[in-house]
Amino acid sequence: MTQILIVGSAPSAPQVALWDVSKFDAVVVINNAWRAVPQWTHLIHPEDFPPERRPEVIPADRQIIGADQYVPAQNSYGGFVYAGGTMAFTAAYWALARFRPTALHFYACDMVYPKSGHTHFYGTGAADPLRRDPTLVSLEAKARRLQICAAQQGCAVINQSTTASVLPYPRSTQKGPLKSVPIERYDLDVAVEAATLEQKAGYFVPSGRYWDHSDQFDAAVIAQIDATWQRAFEPALDFAE
Repeated sequence: MTQILIVGSAPSAPQVALWDVSKFDAVVVINNAWRAVPQWTHLIHPEDFPPERRPEVIPADRQIIGADQYVPAQNSYGGFVYAGGTMAFTAAYWALARFRPTALHFYACDMVYPKSGHTHFYGTGAADPLRRDPTLVSLEAKARRLQICAAQQGCAVINQSTTASVLPYPRSTQKGPLKSVPIERYDLDVAVEAATLEQKAGYFVPSGRYWDHSDQFDAAVIAQIDATWQRAFEPALDFAE
């Protein structure tokens, strides 16, 4: 079994520093999360992530994942318009392509932002998933799409956060890999319908810079695709090892 931990920048992120993550096959941190997770193995960030926020020294056994790697990976799953243009989803699709895992574990990627107080572990930051973006109108739909894409290659998706979360995945309170990982159920016919709608729309941007072509996207078409992905999923019960 290959199990990957993906860590975002929610206020809970520093808790991972207390975990024994040695049994994960990789610990992928997004943007600033490397500062909270000393055990990270892969740091993934967009091209516009400020250089001053990046590590000054990269140990030989660790890797930085940039657009040259994550754009082709996400394109292999249909591209950014359909997958959702925020780094939590991009990190997951890259991990699916790179590791072919049996389980993806999310932590501190909740995409729920309080109106006051800290929005991120380092203070108050810009809520990237909440920006005006045609690919992020329904975060839950994008999360369901990822879940189905993962299931189609034999990978379960798990949310290890204990707080409110946009990610509708089965929860686990175990701070580490699971002995057994169930694959979520979904309606294959509806999933095929959603993929067919994507192909028909043709909203594929090879460069990954979909924002340069946003005037070509019909919001109603994207909404129909999102709704179909959501309809394909049959909710599974929460579980814990």
